[in-house]
Amino acid sequence: MGGEADEADEADEADEAMEALRSRFRVTFGTVPRGAEERLRVAGAFGRLGTEQALLALRHIVLHDSPLGDRVQRLVHVGQLLALGRGDAARLHARGALHAGATLAELVGVAETALITSGAPGYALGMEIVAELCEDR
Repeated sequence: MGGEADEADEADEADEAMEALRSRFRVTFGTVPRGAEERLRVAGAFGRLGTEQALLALRHIVLHDSPLGDRVQRLVHVGQLLALGRGDAARLHARGALHAGATLAELVGVAETALITSGAPGYALGMEIVAELCEDR
């Protein structure tokens, strides 16, 4: 009987840990991205939530405790993703930047900077993302 109670307690702790991790994503993005939810599901199934906790703790320090401030740090993040050509991640982080108080005009500025740092592909991707965000509004 004690074994079943221990298993129930462990399941409750895992559920609480999972919800705490989801909450961190909501702080950053306003939602839990699909890919993050999938990672959490797999990590939880294999008893590896500690990896996700460590990753999110580091992400929190870099994104939210940055000397740049939350909004600027997120704009930088978007610009780096544009330069790398990481469209899906750039889209996700552009929404996160808006959630942190950035404007569409600032995202246009990030796209223009990508023109200098990574050429026309980075710029085009950035402008495509801004156009999508304009349609969503």
